[in-house]
Amino acid sequence: MSTNKKILITGADGFIGSHLTEELIRQGYDVRAFIYYNSFNSWGWLDQSTSEIKQSLDVFAGDIRDPHGVKEAMKGCTHVLNLAALIAIPYSYHSPDTYVDTNIKGTLNVVQAARELGIEKVVHTSTSEVYGTAQFVPIDENHPLQGQSPYSATKIAADQMALSFYRSFDTPLSIIRPFNTYGPRQSARAVIPTIIGQLAVGNTTIKLGAISPTRDFNYVKDTVNGFISVMNSEKSIGEVINIGSNYEVSIGETAEMIADIMNVDLTIETDEQRLRPDKSEVERLWAANQKAKDLLGWVPSYGGKDGFRRGLEETIEWFTNPQNLASYKTDVYNI
Repeated sequence: MSTNKKILITGADGFIGSHLTEELIRQGYDVRAFIYYNSFNSWGWLDQSTSEIKQSLDVFAGDIRDPHGVKEAMKGCTHVLNLAALIAIPYSYHSPDTYVDTNIKGTLNVVQAARELGIEKVVHTSTSEVYGTAQFVPIDENHPLQGQSPYSATKIAADQMALSFYRSFDTPLSIIRPFNTYGPRQSARAVIPTIIGQLAVGNTTIKLGAISPTRDFNYVKDTVNGFISVMNSEKSIGEVINIGSNYEVSIGETAEMIADIMNVDLTIETDEQRLRPDKSEVERLWAANQKAKDLLGWVPSYGGKDGFRRGLEETIEWFTNPQNLASYKTDVYNI
């Protein structure tokens, strides 16, 4: 496919960002990967990409908190997909300041530069955490926003910052709001890799936080396709769009399903340090995804119970590969 789009992906070194970067290159797009500068010259998960993908990459090492670097990275680009963010909820309890700088100021840097450079389209990444515990289900885009953690509060602010530029300056912008994405490369601080990782090293008793909350898990391939659909849609400008599977499942049921696929008899122990403060725990998430279907024609390929099981099987296959598992410290709780 030939395209005149030049796409900057911030957070390209992360879990979703690396999958998105690779898929866009496979589809023939010209991609610049904005990665977090570090002295190891690590490209994060992109270090594991094939040599063909690496050769096609234009890598920019910088920091989303630095307005000059962000603008420099965006020069010559037509589209910006902003995935750079701090996302670990427990870490936001003791270092909220870094979340304000990265999530809110980082977003401001992107939309400010987009306005000044005349970028054709910005896709800003939100999260289902902005909804807090469901007040009604399934959760559509009109559901109230509730900052139940410092992380969630900064993402609400980032979304509003982005939308304010659309409303104030007509900056062509869309907000994609993925529900809980899972799949290969996800951080071990997330629940599905935590379960798989503990079982993969031979534990049958695993440590988890609360197991009654429900989530709407979204396989990473579906999330990536959601990003590409939003980027390419004229109808998405000025809109907030949920990307979710429309299937609700509890953490406990998820653990049982993973144990079943891995053929393990499972015992779950509650680990106090993994519990969120009561009023901060999001008890229920279940996505309405009709808007994505209507506006973008996006439908999850891994929806429903069968789709979830298929996504888990692919995720388990990746995590149980010894080479991949070696990247994780399965015996250490990662906030």
